Amino acid sequence: MPAIRNRMGSKYSFALRKLALLGAIDDYIAVSSRELGNILEMSQQSASKRILELLDEKYIVRDLGARRQRIRITPKGVEELKKEYNEYRRIFELTDQITIHGTVASGMGEGGYYICQEGYMKQFEEALGFTPFQGTLNVVIDPEDISKLDIVRSSAGCMINGFTCDERSFGNVIAYKAKIRNKDCAIVVPERSHYMDTIEIICQFHLRHTLNLEDGDRVDVRISL
Repeated sequence: MPAIRNRMGSKYSFALRKLALLGAIDDYIAVSSRELGNILEMSQQSASKRILELLDEKYIVRDLGARRQRIRITPKGVEELKKEYNEYRRIFELTDQITIHGTVASGMGEGGYYICQEGYMKQFEEALGFTPFQGTLNVVIDPEDISKLDIVRSSAGCMINGFTCDERSFGNVIAYKAKIRNKDCAIVVPERSHYMDTIEIICQFHLRHTLNLEDGDRVDVRISL
């Protein structure tokens, strides 16, 4: 069973969760130190200190109004809560794999160009056990499944190191082993990428031809965690 990583510290995550439940993700909320202390089951003085700590860590922002302070969780705080949420999902909802649903789409051909670089190909063969076909299958993820990518990204994956060739730099790539209709494949994601709604998939076979896929066809991608 995977363990919850101690990113923020329990004292911070507990306070952020309580603020989120009060609506601080969507907008500023008016809450006094005394009220927050009651919610966190601590003294007003301790609650004031906790607010200052969250401010220092940039997990919240504060507006000191004429009557009451107003607090809102920052994007950094929201991101940390999402990471913790995804880890709890892995413990209570998921096993050793996750399925992402999507639709086959045409790409710009850039994926194939990068994949066929010799510096990547050798590493793919060592990490995945196959030499990829020189092209990728693009799958547009269903909107309701996009958040599952955060769970995938929280797993280790296979690091494919970047390199320089002919004075051009190629960045690190992370490969996540997967299957489409029982065909071994892998999702490839640039290490520094963030939000995405399309995944690129590599395989030793030309997946479009092997699985008789066309743009608009539905596919299920089963990813190992």
